[in-house]
Amino acid sequence: MEPDTDPVWYVAYGSNLASERLRCYLAGGRPDGALRTYAGARDPRDPHQTRAVELVGDIVFAGESTAWTGGIAFYTPGTVGRVAARAFLLTLEQVNDLVAQEIRRPPGDDLGLLAERPHSSRPLGGRAYDTALRLDDIDGHPAVTITSTRSLQPTRPSAAYLEWICRGLRETFDWSPARIARYLIGFAGVRETWAIEDLTRLCTHSAGISAPSR
Repeated sequence: MEPDTDPVWYVAYGSNLASERLRCYLAGGRPDGALRTYAGARDPRDPHQTRAVELVGDIVFAGESTAWTGGIAFYTPGTVGRVAARAFLLTLEQVNDLVAQEIRRPPGDDLGLLAERPHSSRPLGGRAYDTALRLDDIDGHPAVTITSTRSLQPTRPSAAYLEWICRGLRETFDWSPARIARYLIGFAGVRETWAIEDLTRLCTHSAGISAPSR
């Protein structure tokens, strides 16, 4: 296994696209609109780098989040489509602690996140996210994201959750609210339950999301 200090890219495609949202997993805190406060990682430092990336596949909003009271995003590889994502360069320890909090495990538990090669996975055992998927390496460093292997039934994501995704897409890609709305409406769970006009208004409003409390 690689040392805990080795650099690993954590690839986000949901609310963790937003840097302030992701920071709650590192430094601790509660993101605006959420019902859960996060403990933070053993190493609270900010990512060394971030970059915009694109994944081949799709997103399904599914389940019922206890933090957001609605469906949450799950990446589905191996399907036709493009997913806008953001890679954060962290240490393996930081990614481990981040994912532990995602699956309701204490920071510090060794999850054995990294599969041996790209396009393979490791089980996590989480109630929602149950799989750590290794992606293609970026600049010679491993890249990993989390998703689910379960059959996913689309559900409506909450406004609070989508606002953070809107903010993250704007930070990462500098997209307009209208473009973000057109992107999100293409995904199951959103297209059945949200009108494009409401999404556009939500994305415009997301510029006013406050920083998380600590």
